[in-house]
Amino acid sequence: MTTPEYWGSRTVKVEGGIRARSARGAIGESWWSKRFLGVLESFALGTRLTRGRNYARAGQVLSLSVDPGVVSAVVQGSRPAPYQVSIALQVFDDDVWQRVETALAAEALGAAKLLAGELPPHVEDVFAAADAPLFPARVRDLLMRCSCPDAAVPCKHLAATFYLLAERFDADPFQILLWRGRTRDTLLANLRALRTGTAATAPAAAAPVLTGAARALADMAEPDVELERFWYPPVPLADPEPAAVAGRDLLLRQLPTPPPALGGRDLLTALRGWYR
Repeated sequence: MTTPEYWGSRTVKVEGGIRARSARGAIGESWWSKRFLGVLESFALGTRLTRGRNYARAGQVLSLSVDPGVVSAVVQGSRPAPYQVSIALQVFDDDVWQRVETALAAEALGAAKLLAGELPPHVEDVFAAADAPLFPARVRDLLMRCSCPDAAVPCKHLAATFYLLAERFDADPFQILLWRGRTRDTLLANLRALRTGTAATAPAAAAPVLTGAARALADMAEPDVELERFWYPPVPLADPEPAAVAGRDLLLRQLPTPPPALGGRDLLTALRGWYR
């Protein structure tokens, strides 16, 4: 018996799928998720990303997981059986991670931000200095696969996975580092060891879970205190200015599509040419 062909028919709607938090406009709130999507959009993938964004907002992605080297998802399309999606990215070896962790641990502010659950703005520079770009630099850096019959890569099912992945990065930036091969616990344990000069050990199972500033303060090395300067007001620490090299039209890519009265996507196309 021949299996009926459903390709091109109406998408099968599902209940309980992962729905993008953003109902309209751009997806991604943090600088790192915007940077990730900006890199993808710079690959000139056309309307496939737009169709994928609609899929993400409709809740067509049934599951999404991030593991070292691969992102896996299950996406419901127009056939009865959902499609299997995978996006592979090279895992950094231990030598690369050692260079990255040493550089991050040497900066108190950068280490504190990581321990508080944030990515410092200059983290891209640290990875670049280790000859290991944090984000994919070329479309061929990603090995994208989907079980759907669409020959286009990425298809809308892969694109939907990208958008929900960006929102996953918003909620937990350590998922980006996990994709590159480093778990949160291992990274933070190594940073603590480098800052305190002790051997890295696995966290105790019964230890209380700290978050945000509490975790940052608990994990930072105890500073040397000059007693005669105890009553002096502290010098505020300022965030370092981001120094990552970005495309000239990066800001333009982060803007939502203008309304039709202003020219819609045609205006973006014209502005992009002027930027370049």
